[in-house]
Amino acid sequence: MSGSKLRSLWAALAGALVALLLISGCGSPAPQDQKPADPVAEVAFEPGAAAGEVNPTAPIKVTVDRGKFDSIALTNADGKQVAGELSKDGRTWQATEALGYGKSYSWSGQAIGEDGLQVPVQGQFSTLQPKKVIRATINPTDNAEVGIAMPISVKFDEPVKDKAAIQRALTMQTSVPVDGSWAWLSDRQVDWRPKEYWPAHTHISVNAKLYGQSYGDGAYGMADLSTDFDIGRSQIVKAAVGTHRLVVMRNGQQVANYAASYGEEYDPGRNTPNGIFMVMQKNPVEIMDNPRYGYHDVRKTWAARFSNHGEFIHENQENAAALGKVNNSHGCINLSAADAKAYYDSALIGDPIEVTGSASSMPPQFDVYDWLLSWDQWTKKSAL
Repeated sequence: MSGSKLRSLWAALAGALVALLLISGCGSPAPQDQKPADPVAEVAFEPGAAAGEVNPTAPIKVTVDRGKFDSIALTNADGKQVAGELSKDGRTWQATEALGYGKSYSWSGQAIGEDGLQVPVQGQFSTLQPKKVIRATINPTDNAEVGIAMPISVKFDEPVKDKAAIQRALTMQTSVPVDGSWAWLSDRQVDWRPKEYWPAHTHISVNAKLYGQSYGDGAYGMADLSTDFDIGRSQIVKAAVGTHRLVVMRNGQQVANYAASYGEEYDPGRNTPNGIFMVMQKNPVEIMDNPRYGYHDVRKTWAARFSNHGEFIHENQENAAALGKVNNSHGCINLSAADAKAYYDSALIGDPIEVTGSASSMPPQFDVYDWLLSWDQWTKKSAL
């Protein structure tokens, strides 16, 4: 083969090789282990995942950013779902019921991101376990109609240490403005009393948010309390010991003036003591005992208790000769049977009884002594 032909052959082979290399290098092979893109949706919990000692009344919610929930549930250890509400945009779910003490809860469901990718909703948390759960009661009860001296009273089964926290959890609304204050009468009782008597026909609503509330020393409230009640007409008993009369004022007008006998004036143990009291209880029949003065199982009718020291307004027909003339009872206010019945029928629990002119006064130490304290003394018993 001539030299020129050989050179031509090598040139052709070189050109073909270059073309083959160009063809084989016009693209790059797909990567074999490329990671898929991360979902854009992000789920956040309140309380955080694996949280412990959560207050069962704390806000419990879950939110998703750059996405919305496709399904969502919060369940307790027994598999029961907690009631909750999903926002209109589908991005926030919040519990609408309080949780239990000492319980564990689990999240489940999934969110769909703006990129169409799914994100699981999962996690757990637990609520606090109190050392002690304390029960409370509230008075007056729902739908009651009471007198103008009636306090609102919240009583606890155990002493309360953090009184300020509990007092902040107590709220009330009145149909007309009323000036008043809470006062702690003991470690187990807090009362609200108006500065002056309630205006007649006031409607009152009270809420005590005690569930989940710390009482101090690891104790917590058992349940929330509430009550709605009404003040009735204004009725005040004017019990001036020296007059031997009992006067009833209703809505500012005198409606009755009964002959009465008060406690023996010269024996401090038998005085009807001075003070502002209120009707605490009404019983058509009351069995009375006073071992100190030698009587037992004495049956009296139309009895309105106004002190846990033992004072009542009641019938004592056997003492008719003294009524309106002599004070000779053992501390109660005696009336005739007819007058006692008339007064009994007119009285509401919470009506004030104002005793004046006695040789002694009642110390503020028995169950209901709200009106035996001056306003200055009362407000100093507030924890706030």
